[in-house]
Amino acid sequence: MSIERSAGTADFATHTTAAGPFTALVDHDGAVLAAGWTADAENLRQLIHPTLRPTELRQQDSLGSVTAAIEAYHRGDLTAIDAVTVRQMSGPFLVHAWEVLRKIPAGTPVTYTAYAALAGRPAATRAAANACARNAAALFVPCHRILRTDGTLGGFRWGLGVKRWLLDHENPSAT
Repeated sequence: MSIERSAGTADFATHTTAAGPFTALVDHDGAVLAAGWTADAENLRQLIHPTLRPTELRQQDSLGSVTAAIEAYHRGDLTAIDAVTVRQMSGPFLVHAWEVLRKIPAGTPVTYTAYAALAGRPAATRAAANACARNAAALFVPCHRILRTDGTLGGFRWGLGVKRWLLDHENPSAT
């Protein structure tokens, strides 16, 4: 069986945020394929599963509703990202685990152990951590909301400073 590769073009835009430059890549339907705190769209393109990976990138000033959600989130509307369509592909557990991540509310981070349990595999803490590590659509699939069992930050592709900023931004008791 051969895997059909995407031959399409993805649009991307980079926005200035308080946490640094943020770039999102979207497919022809406007679904987010990859996103993160970087200005390097090509690096983001490489994070996309090969069956979804676009062959070309086209820079835009705005991605419409995706840009609006990014801006609203960074202004304080923490639920603005929830309705944005995300398209990622992998095995059944990872896809399910990413869906579970999207249901963890802002301001309520959980541990990797609790996340594994939420994903239906309480003994699979490493698999849950792997789902975070392989997530290409940061912010929209909020892997930053997962902490180590001792409450420390753990890893984050975009740096612990960005993760700390996001958690502080989402903390309802922050002043």
